[in-house]
Amino acid sequence: MGFHIVKRDTCPLWKKACFYVAAVLAALVVGGILLFAMGVNPFAYYSRMFTMGMVGNKIAYKAFENYLKVFVPLALTSVALSLAFKMRFWNIGGEGQFILGSVAAAAVALKLGPSLPSAVTLVLMCLAAMLAAGLYGVFVAALKVRFGTNETLLTLMLNYVALYLLIFLGETKADWNFFLQEKSARPVFEDFSALASFPRIMLGKFGLNICVILTFLIGALVFVYLKYTKHGYEISVVGDSAGTAHYAGMKVNAIVLRTVFLSACLIGLAAAFKVGTAGVLSTAITEDVGWTGIIVAWLSQLNTAVIFVVSALISVLHFGSVQAASTFKQVDSSFANMLQGAILFLVLTADFFIRFRIVRNQKGGKQ
Repeated sequence: MGFHIVKRDTCPLWKKACFYVAAVLAALVVGGILLFAMGVNPFAYYSRMFTMGMVGNKIAYKAFENYLKVFVPLALTSVALSLAFKMRFWNIGGEGQFILGSVAAAAVALKLGPSLPSAVTLVLMCLAAMLAAGLYGVFVAALKVRFGTNETLLTLMLNYVALYLLIFLGETKADWNFFLQEKSARPVFEDFSALASFPRIMLGKFGLNICVILTFLIGALVFVYLKYTKHGYEISVVGDSAGTAHYAGMKVNAIVLRTVFLSACLIGLAAAFKVGTAGVLSTAITEDVGWTGIIVAWLSQLNTAVIFVVSALISVLHFGSVQAASTFKQVDSSFANMLQGAILFLVLTADFFIRFRIVRNQKGGKQ
């Protein structure tokens, strides 16, 4: 008697939902056991984390403003990565593209900000960030279509090229390095928030950053682009089978270049939103959105609408864990990374059982 795996013909939507909810709850139970082992009440910790410390907080609106600063770059980066992933182009270079976009946006703010109106500077920051990140991404795509190189390996390596460029700019005091404060004795990035900063719409005391609205608008446009346009259909066909796309007369190489450029451009735009909101460059400007965005895209099964939901939940984990860490000193804020990994692993396990079932072999070879 043994077991073998059989592919499911169908799986009802309610059953899929149950599998995924069970996976998330299981991850929370695992996290709760670890919290209990550290001497922390899991219910108290989770309550603090999921409410992001806003309950009983007189300035809860400030906490929510800061939460949105985490959500916006993650959601937009995840949407951008899903574009390339739908085409089965494995763009693992979100971190590097985000960094290049950040550097380009900061350069525009520092060089042109003093002589241009703030609105014009912000537009130029976005365009520069999109172009820098787009070229960084399409460089890998060009090598892929011309020489058949492995995009996963190349985009991964280019992440570290961009990272060490940023570190170099942040640690090198020299006359040419306008990214650093001139009067500071030690290397400190120049603050340009007074020159260019994305405006906020005031709703009472709460300030809604315009980047939040733009992110949702871009998400809606990407959804329409993928579902209702010729280009979106071509991305889907190339993702299913490049051979079929060739047979149908599609210019596959051009589609790959165009889509990867668009994907990287949107990551650059996310970087411009982040830098334009922070008002200063830093060596930790990405906050790992390039890596986390990959997880969000896959947890969402590359569905643009679901990406926003998952991004919101993952942002709660990250931002909420920082708030919880200020109350529970035994737990580091990186607990969210562990919880996120557990959720990903268990959701992928649930996805396996949604697609397949385990069947026991009966005696005589009958099932």
